[in-house]
Amino acid sequence: MSLPKTLADDVAKNLVMVARLIDEDPEEAYAYSRIALKLASRVAAVREAAGFAAYATQKYSEALAEFRAAKRMTGSVELWPVMADCERGLGRPERAMAMAGEPEVQKLDKAGQVEMRLVAAGARRDMGQIDAAIVTLQSPELASNSVQPWTARLRYAYADALLAAKREDEAKEWFAKAIEADRDGTTDASDRLAELEGVEFVDVEEEADDEADVEAEVEVEADDEVEAEVEAEAEVEAEVEVDEQVVDRDKD
Repeated sequence: MSLPKTLADDVAKNLVMVARLIDEDPEEAYAYSRIALKLASRVAAVREAAGFAAYATQKYSEALAEFRAAKRMTGSVELWPVMADCERGLGRPERAMAMAGEPEVQKLDKAGQVEMRLVAAGARRDMGQIDAAIVTLQSPELASNSVQPWTARLRYAYADALLAAKREDEAKEWFAKAIEADRDGTTDASDRLAELEGVEFVDVEEEADDEADVEAEVEVEADDEVEAEVEAEAEVEAEVEVDEQVVDRDKD
């Protein structure tokens, strides 16, 4: 609303492209975010979109700067967890842990607090504190039977931490629980559990391709054999013909 209509339309189009591409082609999404940023750097939504595009391409320093700018413009703390995760991406897990203890966390909604817990647990693991990471993830949200948008990721992170602590049986249990909550397939919990159970999946399409390759090789070999036989027969016939000609000449 703060931009002239034509400029607002141009900025909006670029932001739409960022949203469409950020999962499938983050580099292209980042390119669109830079265009929007050049057009309207004083719009908080643009700075936030630029931050997420930079974050998706692992440009953590740039992402953190954009998130900080958006936070200053709006006064909102909703970006606090992803800002802390940028600190992790920059190799500063201690700063991420410090952010987990700041008053801003108390202002987050439930989803934001769970996200902050995930980031804090990740920071603990970055510092080699596996047991502390497990404790960090233990929460009412983890124990709840209610399935929320964050449930699958929280259970998955807990299972992964248990596995890192060599608590395989418990890890299997929680990977299974993550699968139950993962209605949209946002995690690879099913693959991880199958790997732990020793289940090996067969790629049917790849197997069919392999069979087709074998059949093609057999056909080529068969064709080569037929061709070789024909050539051999031709050589024999040629030799016989030569011998006959020699015999006729001798008679003459």
